[in-house]
Amino acid sequence: MEWNHFDENGNAVMVDVSGKEITERIAVASGKIRVNDAVMSAIVTHTAKKGDVLTVARVAGIMGTKQTSNLIPMCHPLCLNKCTVDFEVKEAENIIKALCTVKVSGKTGVEMEALMGVNVALLTIYDMCKAMDRAMEIFDVHLEKKDGGKSGLFERSKEREQC
Repeated sequence: MEWNHFDENGNAVMVDVSGKEITERIAVASGKIRVNDAVMSAIVTHTAKKGDVLTVARVAGIMGTKQTSNLIPMCHPLCLNKCTVDFEVKEAENIIKALCTVKVSGKTGVEMEALMGVNVALLTIYDMCKAMDRAMEIFDVHLEKKDGGKSGLFERSKEREQC
């Protein structure tokens, strides 16, 4: 495999995408946070002292996707076409799963943006609820799916089946 993140002297560089075609690209990432009973109750009843936790976390996740190139040094700044952050609340397990979907028409993928969105959303939940539970655990953050560009479709579920 050829690594194009380094120049001829071994210095880290941003990949040159000027020769690539503009294609439709999509990435979906997910992650989870485990909370205690008090936090879960406050989230589902919208009674957390800092406000509507999932609404704020959704907005923070979307904002996070737009800051990716400012935080990850070699990421290209992208003009995103679409970004969504959704949550699956599993009350019985005290787990909230965040899913971030990002779309772009561009020369490079949006995997990092989707991963950033998930992480920022989960960290926002932690921040808004830490007074009730400092032992919350963020876990299982990963890329679910990406499509577009030369490498084509990647689906984590299918990759895991092959292992």
